[in-house]
Amino acid sequence: MSSLLEKLISIKERWEEVGQLITDPEIIADMNRYVKLNKEYSELKEIVDAYEEYQNVIDNIASSKKILNEEKDEDFREMAKAELNELEPRKEELEESIKMMLIPKDPDDDKNVIIEIRAGAGGDEASIFAGDLYRMYTKFIESKGWKHEVATINEGTSGGFKEISFEVSGDNVYGTMKFESGVHRVQRVPQTETQGRVHTSAASVAVLPEADEVDVKINPADIKKDTFRASGAGGQHVNKTESAVRLTHIPTNTVVECQDGRSQLKNYEKAMKVLRSRLYEAEVEKREKEIAADRKSQVSTGDRSAKIRTYNYPQGRVTDHRINLTLYNLDGIINGEIGEVIEALRVAENAEKLQAGMEENI
Repeated sequence: MSSLLEKLISIKERWEEVGQLITDPEIIADMNRYVKLNKEYSELKEIVDAYEEYQNVIDNIASSKKILNEEKDEDFREMAKAELNELEPRKEELEESIKMMLIPKDPDDDKNVIIEIRAGAGGDEASIFAGDLYRMYTKFIESKGWKHEVATINEGTSGGFKEISFEVSGDNVYGTMKFESGVHRVQRVPQTETQGRVHTSAASVAVLPEADEVDVKINPADIKKDTFRASGAGGQHVNKTESAVRLTHIPTNTVVECQDGRSQLKNYEKAMKVLRSRLYEAEVEKREKEIAADRKSQVSTGDRSAKIRTYNYPQGRVTDHRINLTLYNLDGIINGEIGEVIEALRVAENAEKLQAGMEENI
């Protein structure tokens, strides 16, 4: 029996086991466990359905070959040949499809995210570019039917943002947006440039999977809380009360500020979300490095200080350096049409994982 069939049989056994578990009154009473098992049942069912079709195709191929070996009647033999001509390509299609289904999913893919954009090298132009990236993401988020809410904001002196962070909620948000983490570079003539010279500026993007309280336990005694008055350019986000919140996680010296909400309580809740997510991401990165540094995907993870994408305005092109993808659709992309880039990165990551899985099975 092939290793693929063995794996599929064990998956079917697990699917049947989960099917029994979700009818157990004790499991139903534990809502968290019940929801997780229901999700697992649905995900496994897709693979089980493909396995059952695959097994049926294999059985029919064996029957057709037996007819060709044993049957003398030419009509029967021709029918068997015709069936084989249909079944063998279908077997290959199903094998490829099942292999893709068996690629391990990132357990964080279904999580909501917190996206942090920070202006880097380039002064005012970097802040303006950070604003362009924020606009690009919000347009993409709207096109997906997701929701977003600003957590903290620090406006640039000539427009855009020195820093902005915002929550994004929806379906498979982290699984889609994780590819955006890294340094984004822009090449263009800045608004502040009087001699028409092209400058290069940069902004960094961090996409953090939103951590639940069950993911990260934070001891309240480890948190220092400060309050201050919110501030912002042009009178925006200005408060007369100390509604802005700064949280410092003393063991890791992680500092989070939130000042966009109008109440101290709301800002505290948002800041705690960001803090949990940063601590969770740091823990996940540490675990990944310990387990398999050489298996880490070069597409969606790795050094956050790495330059991942260049937006070249004079040539109207966008280049993603991780997969050497260049598209001459800068206007569309900067207006939120980033789906093609993300899909290409997702395909590249799956190919990477598939290759890693094949090497492990050798």
